[in-house]
Amino acid sequence: MAQQTDLRAGGASLRPAASHTVAPSAHDTSVLDNAVWAALDGPHAHLAERVGRAARYPDDVYAFAALADPRDPAAWADLLTLVGPGNTVRIKPVETVPDGWEVVGGGVGVQLVDTALRAETAPEAVRLGPDDVPEILDLVARTRPGPFLKRTIALGTYLGIRDRGRLIALAGERIRPPGWTEISAVSTDPAYRGRGLATRLVRAVAAGIRERGDIPFLHAAADNVNAIRLYESIGFTLRRRSPVLLVRSPGTSHQGAVL
Repeated sequence: MAQQTDLRAGGASLRPAASHTVAPSAHDTSVLDNAVWAALDGPHAHLAERVGRAARYPDDVYAFAALADPRDPAAWADLLTLVGPGNTVRIKPVETVPDGWEVVGGGVGVQLVDTALRAETAPEAVRLGPDDVPEILDLVARTRPGPFLKRTIALGTYLGIRDRGRLIALAGERIRPPGWTEISAVSTDPAYRGRGLATRLVRAVAAGIRERGDIPFLHAAADNVNAIRLYESIGFTLRRRSPVLLVRSPGTSHQGAVL
């Protein structure tokens, strides 16, 4: 069972602490319960590969699928049509799979939302584009902040910090449920850690998110205690824990690919 924190308890507010504020009532936290679906059915619909009540991002953008309602057998039937028989796909938040589907991997993730983050621009940060993707992929391979693929940069704004031309730190935007934007790919070259680069980039990405009226949130692996501690220290609040599954669809694949 996914565990969820009531952000209203103890007087916690969803109002951002920086100058670009948004009324909490305008941002329904319930859409974050199924954030990938809410994004694919909303602001990222132009990126969605979709069959009925199942959708996914292109496999070179973000290797996740989503269901309108994970309890709905018809949604799983649509997902089978979408991914084909005998193929694997990552999906969240799903706790059980129907007969014929197989869980072949996964873990537990946490979701944190901005409740007191100080968002501000970082003068040293530069916007990254498609030409920077090889450098981004190299940094991500060395720091392992989470999935970043050849076209992930199409999901939103990515900012980086360079030292003598070399990319040493990175953060950007990933999924966008209505009213919210996820901060992702937060990474720093190991030789440059301890200088606050990741925090400065998170604040800068958040400033852009706030500017357009969204609220920042993010995900992390539940066992990444150092990252969670950092995010909480700068103004994020743990909202929920939920499984992230790699599942195989029923039948025999003619491709054998991981989608």
